[in-house]
Amino acid sequence: MTRFRYFTAATLDGFLADDDDNLDWLMSQPIDEAGPLNYSEFIADVGALVMGATTYQWVVEHNATSGESWQYTQPAWVFTHRALEPVTDNVTIVAGSPSDFRQTLVEAAAGKDVWIVGGGDVAAQFAAAEMLDDVLISIAPVTLGSGRPLFTRAYDFQLREVDRNGPFIVARYDVVGARGSVRD
Repeated sequence: MTRFRYFTAATLDGFLADDDDNLDWLMSQPIDEAGPLNYSEFIADVGALVMGATTYQWVVEHNATSGESWQYTQPAWVFTHRALEPVTDNVTIVAGSPSDFRQTLVEAAAGKDVWIVGGGDVAAQFAAAEMLDDVLISIAPVTLGSGRPLFTRAYDFQLREVDRNGPFIVARYDVVGARGSVRD
């Protein structure tokens, strides 16, 4: 069964990036690549990706600066109202509600999971469409004071798993629902 999963890292005060969409705070932290809730094990179960325009543009610009190419072999959808160009054939630019693309994403994932990559607003849109099953987060021992929030709407989560990976607290949460409601 395909799960919709938000796998990300955030600062202790709940930000994904600073006000300039900079991730230097994350890149400077050591993490055990084979430790709990690691990326390699996670990505092995991912059949399709979803991201917003800001995350997409950050990845494209980061790749251009570092001389890397698009690193994902899975099909990816970028949810935006901006006029963006796909960098590869496996990137699709779309506008609309996540629910409009549910079946397309499930079919593309081919029995694997759909990863909501970065972007607290995109993750919140998927949660509002009842298309977010869990949140896997690595919490860094860093504060920014402001920036891009981990989640842009009020939601309740239930802790399923917690561990330590280097300086990070790594946790997996089930999505309960919008604050004050109960999700089946």
